[in-house]
Amino acid sequence: MTQTSSTISVRPLTQADEADWRRLWTAYLAFYETTLPEEVYVSTLDRLLGDGPQDFTCLIAEIDGVPVGLTHYLFHRNAWKIENVCYLQDLYADPAARGTGVGRALIEAVYAAADASGAGSVYWLTQDFNATARRLYDRVARHTPFIKYQR
Repeated sequence: MTQTSSTISVRPLTQADEADWRRLWTAYLAFYETTLPEEVYVSTLDRLLGDGPQDFTCLIAEIDGVPVGLTHYLFHRNAWKIENVCYLQDLYADPAARGTGVGRALIEAVYAAADASGAGSVYWLTQDFNATARRLYDRVARHTPFIKYQR
């Protein structure tokens, strides 16, 4: 797939996308050497398609109508700001679609959603070994010195 001969589009997830969403998210989790039980898939899909205040959103990237990437993001309050901030939780592009602009298109779509909702700040985490993605991230965002701790 090449960007010059293909059209990238980004759109919200629908219920009809379940099989493609599962395929893409499973591949994303496998990249991070993670598996999750079926009940997490069901719960996550319900939350992605929900409209509750704590639900989050999924965007699907397509090349020529074929789903090749996804992102999950959510808005939340921040003690240092009046407006919400946006956390881009997951971002994945099929290996065959990498280098075509899919990742950038998904990030820019999240930026647009954040701007539309009044959340000027978008942030995400990645593993230090994710060199391919980090080359893109270094072009579209600023690397911060924060270190993550987790219980």
